[in-house]
This record gives sequence, structure tokens and C-alpha cells, in this order.
Amino acid sequence: MIQNYSRSGRSPRGNGPGRERRSFHPGTATNRFESVGYRGGQRSKRPILSFDVSHFINKAVITEEAEHFVPEHAFGDFAVAPELKRAIAARGYTLPTPIQDRAIPHIIRGDDLVGIANTGTGKTGAFLIPLINKAFAARNERVLVVVPTRELANQIEQEFVDLSGGLRIRAVSCVGGVPIERQKRRLRENCSFVIGTPGRLKDLLQSRSLNLSTFATVVLDEADRMLDMGFIKDMRIILSECAAKRQTLFFSATISHEIEKLISEFLNNPVRISVKTGDTAREVEQDVIRVPEGKMKMDILHDLLIQPEFSKVLIFGRTKHGVERLSKDLKKRGFMSESIHGNKTQSRREKALDLFKKNHAQVLVATDVAARGLDIADVSHVINFDLPATREDYIHRIGRTGRAGKKGKALTFV
Repeated sequence: MIQNYSRSGRSPRGNGPGRERRSFHPGTATNRFESVGYRGGQRSKRPILSFDVSHFINKAVITEEAEHFVPEHAFGDFAVAPELKRAIAARGYTLPTPIQDRAIPHIIRGDDLVGIANTGTGKTGAFLIPLINKAFAARNERVLVVVPTRELANQIEQEFVDLSGGLRIRAVSCVGGVPIERQKRRLRENCSFVIGTPGRLKDLLQSRSLNLSTFATVVLDEADRMLDMGFIKDMRIILSECAAKRQTLFFSATISHEIEKLISEFLNNPVRISVKTGDTAREVEQDVIRVPEGKMKMDILHDLLIQPEFSKVLIFGRTKHGVERLSKDLKKRGFMSESIHGNKTQSRREKALDLFKKNHAQVLVATDVAARGLDIADVSHVINFDLPATREDYIHRIGRTGRAGKKGKALTFV
């Protein structure tokens, strides 16, 4: 049982970076929290976030009756090349996840598709398997995969490599933070798959190093996150450059009104598949850590991290500077901690993520750049040191634990 740090009737006040101030608004049923951060020693004002504290407490969230799910197919049943079936089997896959079971046959048939599923349910495999088969069958086929973050692009590229071994088709990851010239050279090799972030793809288009007119298959993964990050204009430019007659796939864990507009604008009669019945994974137990008056959040975090069950912990903060400072403070206290945020070079981000994945670091402190799509095995806890900006961000943050049927815990400081 997590230690309860709360004192009834008192507002929590933390000291140091990223503290939250709780304010009560008479006449409302919701306790609202104002997240207060610091930048360069100055307090930065943020809008009051309306969150009911009960959103962060859930002992038995059931979103998908996975134990009752019986797939209609085995991977061997799908109409894909024998070589790809062998690669799938070599990965140890036998039965598809719900989103894979429902989506793969439609993608093989060439349908446009909108796929909605909880995080950690195999969306990447749902589009990679049929599209690798498509590129293997037609060597002139070009596939564009657009994602919000560098880490997700690299992760998809690695999964592509694992699934396409021996098929003699290639992919290139086009992301910022690394030299663009190497990516331009790879593009001249006519890779079947281009996996990239909107900003770098736009740069390559402007330099005429990338011609999307021959790309007749487009995937937008985590499209709602790209909208949150302000990529809507870039997304429209990129999609308008692709072949007019194409197959377009949207995958996400959440669908907003803005995404619906994009769907009607760029997809043709799409099949809609939703295999989620709730927002958060049933394997994630959620609770709050109340910060009492006079208690520092850092001290409470320290007391949590020294407990044996906190073996692999992903901590989310609001700002790049706050995340870096928190990681350094944890190192000073003797914890093996790494950080990921937008101010770090791509090589340093990759190194930090690799150390965490390989259990050489107990703690990874991150901004929301790590909240979407990343598949990190055996994360025991997600801790929201700072409140997320939106309910959707919260859903994606805690989706980094409780993956692949394993149990996980999510704790939120309030």
C-alpha cells in the first residue's frame, strides 16, 4: 500500500520545481489544480487545469474484456507472403491483438481505415504487417508513416527491421536532431518505407530531397498528438504532396473533433475500427499522492523510489528545464536517473532511453515527448510529478505501464 502523505483539510504546498497548488472553487464538484512551474528561477504562470481527483484514482479499470477476446484469425491465416509469416513466427507472435485482428484484413484489401485502440495494444504491428507485405509484393510501392516524436519513429523503424528481415525492403527514419544529409543519402536509395516527424519531412520536401507524389500509402500514427504539438499545417502540406489516389490509415488511442475534420478531408470512405471501451488500460492501478503542507514533493518522491517495487519508474514533468533539474536532483540523491526532453540532442535522448530500457537506469524523467507510442517493457510505475495538461495526456502517460498484459501502477502528485 502506498504511504498516504495527505493531511485532511489542508492544501498541499510543495517547494522546488514543478509544485502544484490546489485551489477549491465553491459551488463546483471538481477540485481544480493549478500547475506552477519555474523557468530560470522565475515562476511561470499556467492555466488552471480542471481535473476531478477521482480521475487519478482507479483500482479496477476495465476497458477491454481481453480475457474474453477470441481472435477471428491467427497470424498464419492472413493473406501475406510466406516469408513474412516466418518473420512473424520468429518474433514469437501466434495470435493477433484485437486491433490487429480487426484491422489487418481491411488494410490488406486496400481500405482506408481509422483505428482506435488503447495504448500498448499492437497498433504498430496492425499497420506494419500488411504494409510490409504490400511493399514486398510490389517493389515500387512507397509507404509514408508520419509520427509525432523522434523516439516513436525510431521504434517503428526497429519493428520494421524485425519484421522485414530477409525480405530485402528498406526503411529510413527521417527525424530532427540528427544530421539531415545522411537522411538525404538514404532517401536516394529508394527505401520502401519513410518514417518521419512532420518538421523534418517538411524540411526534406522544401529541399526537394523527398518527392511524395509516388507515395500511395500513408499512415498517421498518434495523429491527435501531432495536432496537440501544432503540426496541423505541416500535416496538411505533407498529405497534399502524396499521391491523390492512395490508401490512408489513421491510428490513435483518442479521436478529437479536429481529427474528425482531417478524416473527412483526407480519407476516402474509411473503415472505422474501435477496440477500446474506456480510456485507460485495465492493468493500470491508479492512485494519487497528496502533498501535505510543509512537505517537499522531492522528499516524498525519494521515499517512494527507495521501495523495492519501484524497480523501473517513468516520471513525467511539465517543462524541459524542470525535467532536467529533477533528474539531476535524483542523481544527487543516489538514484540512477536519465532524462528525455526537447532540449537534448537526439543521440543523448536515444542513449537515455536505451539505458532505461536495458535497466541500467531505474528512473527516466521525461516531458510528454515520451507519453505517446513508446513501448518500454516492464515499467513498474508511472509517476505524474507534474499534472498533465489534458485528460488525453494523462491517458497516454499512464499507458506506458501495464503493457502486454502485465500489471502497472500510476501515481499522480496533487
